[in-house]
Amino acid sequence: MAVAVLASIGVGVFALTDDGGGRSTATSQEPGGRDDGRDAPEEGGPDREGDGGGDEPRRVESGAVTDALSGISLPVPDGWYGEELQAGAALTSKTSYDCPGDTSKTCVKGGAYSAPAVVLGTRGDTAEEVAKADIAANAEESYGGEAYGRITSHDVLASKAVTVAGQKGYLVRWKAVTQEGSDGFVQSLAFPSPNRPDQMVVVRFGVDTDQQQKILDEITEGIEVAEGGRGNGQDV
Repeated sequence: MAVAVLASIGVGVFALTDDGGGRSTATSQEPGGRDDGRDAPEEGGPDREGDGGGDEPRRVESGAVTDALSGISLPVPDGWYGEELQAGAALTSKTSYDCPGDTSKTCVKGGAYSAPAVVLGTRGDTAEEVAKADIAANAEESYGGEAYGRITSHDVLASKAVTVAGQKGYLVRWKAVTQEGSDGFVQSLAFPSPNRPDQMVVVRFGVDTDQQQKILDEITEGIEVAEGGRGNGQDV
């Protein structure tokens, strides 16, 4: 239940990827997304098919979707689809519903997207610092605001080092409790880009708690160096 239309998932990414078309989907991302109507079209839910017009990203229904900027690929889980963005890549659950806090908006069961930390405005010199600095903003974008009501509390489920695409990374995972129900699992994952070791990549996740946490692990473990990319990271 948590992710909605991914309309605010990454404000920075939104600015880079939405050039006026107003697509309200993972293109203008939000991890556990919600459709807060920002620059959204009349209907643009995350589950709609691209019509091939303008700069609509191509939907990837299986396999993996590429984040060419960061040199990685994200696995597309069953029941989800992926989209390659100008400043990252996004994954969105195909299951949608009326947002509990505002039924005029459409929410989805889960979402994730990647972007450079600098694009999101997340600061830190290490993967751990970046992940810890990002998680609160991630939770607010995914489950805060009108779509779910404010976040009333959170539990820290994980805070640990991980290896992602051969790089030393770090993830922080919360359970966010919302005022209007549809609580969510949110996760911020940070690691150096295999393409540019001096550039930190952030992957934001948001998944309703009626889904299993293993979907977060599946995506995290499935992130790989994209074809043509390079990585020389070591295991943690």
